[in-house]
Amino acid sequence: MDIIRRDNITYDEFMEEHYKPGVPLVFTNAAKVWKANGLFTPDWFRKNYPDRKTDCRGNTYTMKQVMDMVEAATVDAPAPYPIIFDIPSTLPEILPLIEPLDLNYASPNWLTNKMFQLGKWGYATEMFVGGPGGQFPYMHIDYYHLNAWITQLYGEKRFTVFPRGQEHMLYPLPDHPWRSEVNILDPDYEKYPLFKDATPIHFVVGPGETLFIPFGTWHTAHSLTPTISIAFDTLNRKNHKDFMKDVWAFKSRDSKLKAIAMYSYAAVATQASKIGDALRGK
Repeated sequence: MDIIRRDNITYDEFMEEHYKPGVPLVFTNAAKVWKANGLFTPDWFRKNYPDRKTDCRGNTYTMKQVMDMVEAATVDAPAPYPIIFDIPSTLPEILPLIEPLDLNYASPNWLTNKMFQLGKWGYATEMFVGGPGGQFPYMHIDYYHLNAWITQLYGEKRFTVFPRGQEHMLYPLPDHPWRSEVNILDPDYEKYPLFKDATPIHFVVGPGETLFIPFGTWHTAHSLTPTISIAFDTLNRKNHKDFMKDVWAFKSRDSKLKAIAMYSYAAVATQASKIGDALRGK
């Protein structure tokens, strides 16, 4: 099975053929609406924001250090991955370069509601930077069953996704059911025999391409070259029920009272988002 790639696809076609049935898609030119498309390079960030900082694996790096590391990285000596910059807090100047953030496809998105922006509900706009050999630490589904949108603006990244319905073959961790126990680069088939029957889909996403990963889709990625990508998640009616289940599951680990409070808050934010959809005719 191959990943589907589309260049000219309407919003309605995307919703009917990919979003509603939960089928991943690579948009080959959705990023053409961004000024950042074709602009972002390691040199551009070194020149414009050399001293901006981020933390990765307990260390603090400047932008210059990050870009130097990923360009010097090799498969045998990879840089840390992923190195993530939270754009609104560390690089707010580039926000106008990635508008409209939804690429005219990723809407409605309830996470843009100010109520969902309070607290850690998955609302983030992030820049991922990596180098050759940089591997995401584990196979996973996105927190809160959110839809993931990843736009590659520099370099190439190799993704692996698994069709829905194969969850039992991927051995989710009992205490962290959004993470898989299996190392797909070196699977232990004696320990995880069902993984032999899983059917991973491997593909490369290059500059100017956007990957849509539907909620609940297991995936992972690694950089083939120095890479810069922009990532965000979406929430709406389609994945809302699973989102609410996750809110309860995650918050109840702390306490039932906290779970009740946060679940109630999420329910109110949901109603506000539904009203917003109705006013916009969504």
